[in-house]
Amino acid sequence: MNILITGINGFVAGHLAERLARNPAYRLWGIARSAQLALPALAGRVQLVTLDLRDDTALRAALTDIRPDAILHLAAQASVAKSFGDALNTMHDNILPSVALMQYSAELKLDPLIVFAGSNEIYGTVPSERMPIGEDEPLRPLTPYGVSKAAVDMAAYQFHVSHKVRTIRLRLFSHIGPRQSDAYAVSAFAAQIAKIEAGLQAPVLKVGNLSARRDITDVRDVAAAYELLLTRGVAGAAYNVGSGRSHEIRTLLDQLVAMSTVPITVEVDPARLRPVDVPDVVCDNRALSTATGWQPSTPLSTTLRDMLDHWRHAIKESHA
Repeated sequence: MNILITGINGFVAGHLAERLARNPAYRLWGIARSAQLALPALAGRVQLVTLDLRDDTALRAALTDIRPDAILHLAAQASVAKSFGDALNTMHDNILPSVALMQYSAELKLDPLIVFAGSNEIYGTVPSERMPIGEDEPLRPLTPYGVSKAAVDMAAYQFHVSHKVRTIRLRLFSHIGPRQSDAYAVSAFAAQIAKIEAGLQAPVLKVGNLSARRDITDVRDVAAAYELLLTRGVAGAAYNVGSGRSHEIRTLLDQLVAMSTVPITVEVDPARLRPVDVPDVVCDNRALSTATGWQPSTPLSTTLRDMLDHWRHAIKESHA
C-alpha cells in the first residue's frame, strides 16, 4: 500500500510514520516544506517530497507520481491561539490544500482513501446534557481554527457524495505526548519545568486557564487509530477520536509539578488566556471503537512522564 502523509514533520505525523514504518506492506511518502525529515529515524523509511501544498502544480505532479492508495492529510496551521491573530492564513492553509487533494484525486482518476485530521473545535461549546459529544452534534465552531476545520469536514463529505472520493473525517479531541511543541499548554508546562530544573528559568511556571476541562489522548494512541482506519474505516464517515473522559487542566499541571525535582510556583499569565475558551469537552468514541476496535491504552501518567523526560533531554542536548 502506497501511503502519503502530509505534514510529515509535524507532531502527530512523526509518531504516525514511526508506527506505519514497522509494517513492511506500507510504502511511505511524506510531504513537507523542509528539504529534510525532522526525525532522523525516518530516513530510509519515508520518501520525502518537498513542496508547499499551496503550490497546485507541484501537488498535482506529486499525486501523479506517487499514485497513493491512501492519503493521511495532517498538514495544517494547527494552533487555535495563532488562528485568532491570523485567521486569513489559517483559512488559506487549512481549507484550500484539503480541497485540492480531493479535486486532483478525482481529476487524475486516482482512488485513494483520504483521511482528514479534523478537530473537536468544530463543535464549539456543547451543553453538559449533550455530552459526551457524538458525531451528530451540530457544528458551531467558536475559533477561526475550528471554522477552518468545519469547512474541510463539510467539503470532505460533499466530495464523497458528489464525486465518490473516499474520504474519512477524523474529529480529533486533545492529544498530547513527547515531541509536542511548547506552543500547546501541557507541553508548555513540561518544557518550563525542565528549564527550571536546568536552572534556565526562574522557579515560576507561567500558565493560562487552568479550569478548562479537556478530553486527553496520548498521541501514540491517536496514531494507532489512524492505522486501524486504513483498513477498517468506512468511506464517507466521520469519527471522533478521544478518550471519553475529561480532565481539568489544573490536574495535569499538578501531576507534572509533582514530578519535578525542584520547588515550583505557578503564576497565571494573561497573555496565555484565549479570547474564547470552551469550558468542558468529553468525546463519544463509540463509532470509532465499533468500526475498528480502537481504545486508548496509554495511561495519562505515562504520557506526562514521557513529555517531561523528552523536554529534559531536549534542553540538556541544546545546552550541552
